[in-house]
Amino acid sequence: MLLRYDDPAADWTLPGVYEVGPGLYRIPLPLPEDGLRAVNIYAVRDGDGLVMIDSGWALAEARDLLEQAVKALGSSLADVRQFLITHVHRDHYTMAVAVRREFGTRVALGRGEAGTLRVVQSPVDHGALLGPLRRGGAADLAREFARLPEDHRPEDWADPDEWIDAPADISLVSGTLRAYHTPGHTRGHVVFVDAGRDVMFAGDHVLPRITPSIGFEANVAELPLRDYLDSLALVRALPDRRLLPAHGPVAPSVHARVDELIDHHDTRLARIQDLIEQLAGTAAEVARRMVWTRRDRVFGELDLLSQCLAVTETLAHLDVLVLAGRLRSTDEDGIAYFSAA
Repeated sequence: MLLRYDDPAADWTLPGVYEVGPGLYRIPLPLPEDGLRAVNIYAVRDGDGLVMIDSGWALAEARDLLEQAVKALGSSLADVRQFLITHVHRDHYTMAVAVRREFGTRVALGRGEAGTLRVVQSPVDHGALLGPLRRGGAADLAREFARLPEDHRPEDWADPDEWIDAPADISLVSGTLRAYHTPGHTRGHVVFVDAGRDVMFAGDHVLPRITPSIGFEANVAELPLRDYLDSLALVRALPDRRLLPAHGPVAPSVHARVDELIDHHDTRLARIQDLIEQLAGTAAEVARRMVWTRRDRVFGELDLLSQCLAVTETLAHLDVLVLAGRLRSTDEDGIAYFSAA
């Protein structure tokens, strides 16, 4: 595997090791059967070792590419000092757990993910995931989702060695990272700022080409969209830096993308309010009347998981509109119905 300079205009999913700054490298790892195709992890030279931001999904193909990548950097997996994980989703966390079993590598994770780990360390309980679908009026999707084959292994979800209580400084040999709590995509998501290199490791909080999913996790927050918008405001108030995302190419400005994401959600809130004012109903009914993705696909064109995400994200937007007094909601047999205020 060759070490190359990173080109944000190139295909960001191609395997390799890409230098994005002095002592800083982007390593895309594969996500088979996933529309995102790849996840970026980042290696930081730290003395005679490496520190990794995120780790990838514990798959044989990803493990082989990770070993090749650290070899291209003149190191081995045994030289990785620690994994700093932005959030607990499997494409970010599970490889760190697997590598730790072999080498004793330390793993750090935001404390807000503790509740999710309690859920996923047990035999799968679909109820935590299916509750929002049922509340959103999508019992049909919930039944389909519950029938999906499981590849869940509780042993993949061991606790970290260290809980990050953000905001917090993380001292490395090569400098200091600052962790910030940015819930929304997950309850315990954190981003890491490296002021010396003028970059933000944004995980899935700020993505350059897609909007992060909201409200679809094993330990669902009460108001995930409110949390997400508050987290965007927090990041927007920090000094602007280069964006190092988990999915997509490196981008020159965190602030520019945050502004786009805020505008996207403002537009979506207004659209959802308008649809409810035209015809009261459930989150599932609203989601079926909207278009989705950058390609403006109708609901029926989406795969099952994307349909589930569409319903839960619509529900998250509706709850924020109720909180703001722009809509009303009532509960009937565990289903939320929304109407004009």
